[in-house]
Amino acid sequence: MKTRFYNARILPLDGDTPLFSGELVVLNGRIAFLGKEGGFTGAVDREIDCRGSLLMPGFKNAHTHSGMTFLRSLADDLPLQRWLTEQVFPKEAQLTPDDVYVLTKLAIMEYLTSGITMMFDMYFARDSIAQAAIDTGFRAALVGCANDYGGSARETADEYAKFSKLNPLISYRLGFHAEYTSSEPLMRDLSDLVQQLKQPFYTHLNETAAEVESCVARSGKRAIEYLDSLGMFNYGGGGYHCVHVSEHEMEIMKARNMTAVTCPGSNTKLASGVAPIFEYLKRGIPVAIGTDGPASNNCLDFFREMFLTTGLQKLEHGAEAVDAMDVLAMACKNGAYACGFNDCDCLAIGKQADLILIDLQQPNMQPLNNIEKNIVYSGSKQNVSLVMIAGKVLYERGEFFIGDDPARIYAEANRIIRGMQ
Repeated sequence: MKTRFYNARILPLDGDTPLFSGELVVLNGRIAFLGKEGGFTGAVDREIDCRGSLLMPGFKNAHTHSGMTFLRSLADDLPLQRWLTEQVFPKEAQLTPDDVYVLTKLAIMEYLTSGITMMFDMYFARDSIAQAAIDTGFRAALVGCANDYGGSARETADEYAKFSKLNPLISYRLGFHAEYTSSEPLMRDLSDLVQQLKQPFYTHLNETAAEVESCVARSGKRAIEYLDSLGMFNYGGGGYHCVHVSEHEMEIMKARNMTAVTCPGSNTKLASGVAPIFEYLKRGIPVAIGTDGPASNNCLDFFREMFLTTGLQKLEHGAEAVDAMDVLAMACKNGAYACGFNDCDCLAIGKQADLILIDLQQPNMQPLNNIEKNIVYSGSKQNVSLVMIAGKVLYERGEFFIGDDPARIYAEANRIIRGMQ
């Protein structure tokens, strides 16, 4: 399939090329031409007149629990530990792999409406998650989530071998759920796996002050210090949330080339705190952005996450803190690198055609004083008019092309939650 986008404004976000007007051609899932209008000649299967709208890389949702869509607006207004133990864990225990498949599809639909082309997903029934992504055409990185309630280093190794070669849309990262749900023998086994495979490692890190305090009580070290002492981050990796992080832990993150995945919507709703994004950027620590799950952050809206990422920092560090262009790099490039999809980071010839079309002919985007800043500060789901992944259009002007009926998915999601105790 060869698709030509023309009459477009194009924002490559490759670190060098500024926004320009031109055209882009996709062939066999990759970008075959990117340049000025009229620079491409040849037959195509479809031509899309962008009418001056913006083509840019898709957003990368770097921390998700997609299967938790069934808990949306059901487990609200509670602190993290009560939220987990009183609402989340009892209902999750009733889920089947088939349930997770349907619920992941529901999340993928919402991701598409928000311009998201990839998820970094941590949840159980990972075969179901991978299949939901493959069947819909969505790109997914899976991460191990072993803990004392299920999973082992051996199972994690088996998953790494299986999912790393399952499908071009799927990647896998080593990981476990969190320090506070895992015993030291399990963590040491996982660290041995890290050394054996020489792969980065990801987990929930320093999300709440209570989590950090309990780790100190158990180990005498803060969470990042403790896991690093076990060798978990010898080959890089990162942490989800990274809210309550000390100066010494930031030094570790920098030295280990770790990525901090911030989830400002979830951290705000659960009152977990504000991650020190300004400090990470000052130290050269890469930051990516995630929505977290739809139970802790009911709305999987990447525009809201981008605004909160910069807005919360400005409250503490001033209006100049965390520029919109830094946020766009977090939302596109850094998330791709964290997940191992290095060929999905930007728009360039030979890269994967994971891209979105942003409708600029909307009142929230006018006038066109600064399009990049408009995306972060005034952008909305209403501006996402098309989403393409690996050269296939999955969402266009409110219609889904995911191989399934949205009404059926909605009905199944409601059936699942209504059948729980």
